[in-house]
Amino acid sequence: MSGDTPGAGGSDEGGTPAGEGSAGNGHGGGGQGSGGPGIGRRTLLIGGAAVLVGGGAIAVVAGQDQATRLWYRVPGVEKPRKPGELDHVGAEWVAASSANWRRADRPDDYAVDRVIIHVVQGSYQTALKVFKDPAHQAATHYVVRKDGHVAQMIRELDVAYQAGNRSYNERGVGIEHEGFVDRPEDFTDAMYASSARLTAGICERYGIPVDREHIIGHVEVPGTDHTDPGPHWDWDRYMKLVRAAGTGARAEGSS
Repeated sequence: MSGDTPGAGGSDEGGTPAGEGSAGNGHGGGGQGSGGPGIGRRTLLIGGAAVLVGGGAIAVVAGQDQATRLWYRVPGVEKPRKPGELDHVGAEWVAASSANWRRADRPDDYAVDRVIIHVVQGSYQTALKVFKDPAHQAATHYVVRKDGHVAQMIRELDVAYQAGNRSYNERGVGIEHEGFVDRPEDFTDAMYASSARLTAGICERYGIPVDREHIIGHVEVPGTDHTDPGPHWDWDRYMKLVRAAGTGARAEGSS
């Protein structure tokens, strides 16, 4: 399941949401807060390719991608969006609590290069319930039911507190699956097929390689104490389905 045991706060005073963890790239911790992904005293000068940090100028030799990422981390700079807008066709929108994710503008501020597979250790309804609970301090972007139905709870633009590792939160899209890690019967044909189509679409959108380095289980996130999706998740089968779904999507798009 996503996140860790709730504990550290998510304020702008330096607390870290439980699903963020302590690892990462040094950006200030916190939920949405009032200032977004805070830059503090930094002033970004895109045209001059320079960053002023605490009054001292540091020349930055960076390409357009890096300049864009810095720009989208400036508080108040964000892409237009519509409430309930979906990234995955056919999903049902069920909003997670805003305490369980933070606003971002991925992939323009943070590159997306991982899909992280979770198992909820409970029912589909349990996942929806806890991800809507602000006290839980964790959620994933998607939840997949045993019959293949998909709920989207957080936009892919935004950072879900899912992995217990800030860097992996910022770079990953999380998919929760109904069931228990010690019950292989919970991982149905419909669930595998639906989740694989979802993962294939995410990989297509962000140019993520379809391999086990980039499509990982929660257990593989550095520093985690989680074991999902567990020993009964059939990775060979799943990866074949993701590759097949990706091929089918490309063929359909070119026809």
